[in-house]
Amino acid sequence: MHLRRRSLRAARVSDESHRVTTFELFFDLVFVFALTQVTGFMAHEHSFLGVLQGMIILGLLWWSWVSYSWLGNQTHVDEGIMRLGLSVVMVAMFIAALAIPEAFHDLAGGLSGPLVLALAYFVVRLMHLTLYLYAAMDDKPLQRQVLKTSVAMFSGSALILAGAVIGGTAQTWFWLAGLALDITLTYLTSTHGDWRLPSAAHWTERHGLVVILALGESIVAIGVGASKEPVSVPILLGAVFGIALSVCLWWLHFDVTAIAAEHRFAALRGEERTSAAVDAYTYLHLPLVAGIILSAFGVEDVLAHVYDTEDFGLLGSFALFGGAALFLLGSSAFWRRMAGYWKKLRLVGTAVLLLLVPVAAPLAPLAALALAAAMAAALVAAESTLYGEARASIREQHANGGH
Repeated sequence: MHLRRRSLRAARVSDESHRVTTFELFFDLVFVFALTQVTGFMAHEHSFLGVLQGMIILGLLWWSWVSYSWLGNQTHVDEGIMRLGLSVVMVAMFIAALAIPEAFHDLAGGLSGPLVLALAYFVVRLMHLTLYLYAAMDDKPLQRQVLKTSVAMFSGSALILAGAVIGGTAQTWFWLAGLALDITLTYLTSTHGDWRLPSAAHWTERHGLVVILALGESIVAIGVGASKEPVSVPILLGAVFGIALSVCLWWLHFDVTAIAAEHRFAALRGEERTSAAVDAYTYLHLPLVAGIILSAFGVEDVLAHVYDTEDFGLLGSFALFGGAALFLLGSSAFWRRMAGYWKKLRLVGTAVLLLLVPVAAPLAPLAALALAAAMAAALVAAESTLYGEARASIREQHANGGH
């Protein structure tokens, strides 16, 4: 009876044995839908401004998701008041996702799409603040840290709400400024802060799963693009090349990089762990996810014009090759933070992919996708060959439980 009364008063604090719960996986399903909406938004807008706006929306989604990854590490979110609170957040996030097609261009009739998304986002962020304060009920330094970051949340949200009300061209810049302000102030108030990160395993698994979710959206993008045309040889080839690109991106992150980083992260303690969590995961995982989503838009664009024999276009080429380049750059920066040095082959791959953007623009869409997949496959082969011994050692150590 005493334990039951206590569970109603305070959330259960996690420890090193804490793992990702099924409720957190259920919670992530809303973000899967939201990521699909982002890709669909960029495909519909089909402009560089639309890509910028899509990346802003993705930034808002990421900042929402990653905030709850911290909360889920601090406490058991599948219990009591925490579960109820996250259920409310799921509803708010789903409403925000529904409004994404109207995020910058409100349709006639009904409610204001930009305002619905902005208000839903504010509810998500406000619920995070409230639930975190509740989770830190017995930890006053942590409560003070949460309140410090609330300045960033309220400042950023105010600009986003103002942009939704003002609308027009100014909305894009208000939302970009609001997101940048929130991200920047959070970083400044979190440096040498009092955050807690009890479970390394939960943290690394949680962020591995969000990369998987983004890769899942890249697969969905292939299906969406292909579904608009009858099944044919070009469609099948496009699907093969598109999935090959996704497999290569998975390989580059999960074959060795994520595993080695997980072992290094688990060895950290105290402020060193929280600092690495902020830099390597909260911030440097965003370019990984953004790169995957941007390249997914490029793949969808290929499948939508798979029968064209020339002129893929600069926008599609930028999305396809630039997205993959952003992923590689983010991956190398992530490893630089965790291991202290850059993955030089990935930096070379980043430069080559960016140089290929204007080269691929006049090509047939299918040829451009084949080139992107071939470049990614070549990088995978090069790393697997040059670093074969180190790769085998890391994977063997991981298979043996890290010992």
